[in-house]
Amino acid sequence: MEETNDLIEMRRQKLAALREKGVEPFGGRFDTSGTIADVRARFAEGNKERVAGRITAHRDMGKSHFLDLRDSTGRIQIFVSGKELAPEQAEIFKLLDIADFIGVEGECFMTKTGEPSLRVKTFHRALQGAPPDAEPVLRSRGRGVEAPPALPRPARERGFARNLPERIAIVREIRDFLQNRGFLEVETPMMQTIAGGAAAQPFKTHHNALNIDLFMRIAPELYLKRLLVGGFDKIFEMNRNFRNEGISRRHNPEFTMLEAYWAYADFEVMASLVEELICAVAEKIIGTLKIEHKNTAGEITRTIDLTRPWRRAPYKDLVREAAGADWFDLASPQRREKCHALGVQISPEMADFEVTQQVFEKLVEEKTFNPLFVTHCPKELVPLAKQNRADNSIVDVYELIINGQEISPGYSELNDPVAQRERLEHQAGEEKQNIDEEFITALEHGMPPAGGIGIGIDRLVMMLTGAESIRDVILFPHLKPK
Repeated sequence: MEETNDLIEMRRQKLAALREKGVEPFGGRFDTSGTIADVRARFAEGNKERVAGRITAHRDMGKSHFLDLRDSTGRIQIFVSGKELAPEQAEIFKLLDIADFIGVEGECFMTKTGEPSLRVKTFHRALQGAPPDAEPVLRSRGRGVEAPPALPRPARERGFARNLPERIAIVREIRDFLQNRGFLEVETPMMQTIAGGAAAQPFKTHHNALNIDLFMRIAPELYLKRLLVGGFDKIFEMNRNFRNEGISRRHNPEFTMLEAYWAYADFEVMASLVEELICAVAEKIIGTLKIEHKNTAGEITRTIDLTRPWRRAPYKDLVREAAGADWFDLASPQRREKCHALGVQISPEMADFEVTQQVFEKLVEEKTFNPLFVTHCPKELVPLAKQNRADNSIVDVYELIINGQEISPGYSELNDPVAQRERLEHQAGEEKQNIDEEFITALEHGMPPAGGIGIGIDRLVMMLTGAESIRDVILFPHLKPK
């Protein structure tokens, strides 16, 4: 903190010195001849160019200076000769700092080492305080100084600064993929009278003009299904969801979710769609189906293999593989006793299906890194999915697990209004007012059989970029105020 205060004071002194020389330190308009990437692409000795960016390195050789200038597209070296600058510009040049923004005009030339460079004839500057290196939590607070093209740091090799452009490209590719297959992008309300479509704690707000309480949505599912009723056959929404729950390296209270629905499809069709989508995104944006995850030292800790086809296995079979072939033959007390032997923590108030789910999460989900479609889950876990015809204890769904966590659920959607009401009433318990009657009414008008999916975009980006924390893939993660 003391070093930071000294740095700020030093820069304030330089700011005052600039103003004494009649220079506006925060600059203004500067017309460039293109981005730095544009200049490098058409580079030819003798070209006259105008570029602007942030100084990220300064090599002082007395009368000669080599600086690195960066914008969001790349870096170029600039050369400044003290002999060639006008005296007033030379005085201003002395007040430059790492992380200042400047605009320069000059001539392209190649150095003896073969580095494309720009010989500066004149420059325009704007003061910009250089942010000190900070621990990850502090960098999460200061996204404006960490996003490209901020100061180079070891963390630039991984982390937020690298993940941001990849996240943008991933989201764009997902949209293109779905739109090219006939899906229409739609928007549904973010403030809802009933928080439905998932089991989660909502954020609550109030509408003054209508004098009603509203909830920030926990999922757009029920509204999207109303569009199926209304005749939209292939739709998706890239949306923001809000859940008033804990913060961890895998969860942010505000997160991005993709939901898509396809009339006359089922969960197996949707699984194939998701498999194709994720592989297409990985190959185009990341350039490989072998995703390396590294620790802070840069050592590879695991490699996720997305090569198709991905494994598909029923929920019960996976539990048997992890907890024993006799798991579902045991009485409830015996299963609870076995949890202790397996090292799985449970609580007395858990229902039987919750005990099994705890075993699944700890022994299957957390230990699975390559893609796995877990199919035919217990109906208690997924109240909005269609019941399996051969076994009424399970529903026709998948849960896609990659990198030890759920990336995407997919359903054969329940479109029977009577069965849907029963499931929602069971889920709501005594809170009957939480049942979305308008949604039930829509189902009564007739919703076609359909497949639906959700993909957690933040978690998907984490998996594809090798990020270990959700903070590294979100522009402004939620943190406790200072």
